[in-house]
Amino acid sequence: MSISIVVPVHNENENINPLLDEITAALTNFADYEIIYIDDGSQDDTLTILKTAQQTIPNLRVFHHTKSCGQSAAIYTGIKAAKFAVIATLDGDGQNNPADIPNLYTQLQLQRGKNPKLAMIAGWRNQRHDSAWRLFSSKFANSIRSRLLNDTTPDTGCGLKVFLRDATLQLPFFDHYHRFLPALMLRAGYQVVSVPVTHRARERGVSNYGTLDRLWVGISDIVGVMWLKTRMKLTEVNEIER
Repeated sequence: MSISIVVPVHNENENINPLLDEITAALTNFADYEIIYIDDGSQDDTLTILKTAQQTIPNLRVFHHTKSCGQSAAIYTGIKAAKFAVIATLDGDGQNNPADIPNLYTQLQLQRGKNPKLAMIAGWRNQRHDSAWRLFSSKFANSIRSRLLNDTTPDTGCGLKVFLRDATLQLPFFDHYHRFLPALMLRAGYQVVSVPVTHRARERGVSNYGTLDRLWVGISDIVGVMWLKTRMKLTEVNEIER
């Protein structure tokens, strides 16, 4: 059992150490693991705290964007840097529970035994602890995305996902692509299974992502993904033995 944990953060200084403690506790049964934090141009002391944490957590790797490039770019940096075949992503605000990671990892391994096309286990926040406006906007966005992209993933915006690194690196990258990872996996011929996970209220800090910004950008992104789907042709390839 080995896994790379990818955590993008921007101005999350209050959440770094508490979340790191939870991640390391959740991974005690893994034979090997690495924790990859990507500081996406934070303006607080997030990077300083991460550098200090590296002194006591040997499995922690830290990458820094000199300016904020967005959550998708940070996740992509982590995926490219990961050294293990299986990756887990989670948000850096503490709302995802790292204790769910072992179950998602196990589900991926077990279900792949029966379904080799399975490449992602997506977290499903079926009991969310967010504001009424955030819940409404998320439900609205999911319904539009599902209808237009034929993607039945119930919670594509959940930051907690476990997936195959090689499969993910085959997907097209664009800004905000992390919200479409399940749809892009399906487009590439892979399969995605959603599993309920814990969702917690934010205890420290404030959200760095505006709901209205996500909504308007998401509309153009959906159109782009729809275009990508029309340009994809899946080809079954068989090697001819001598």
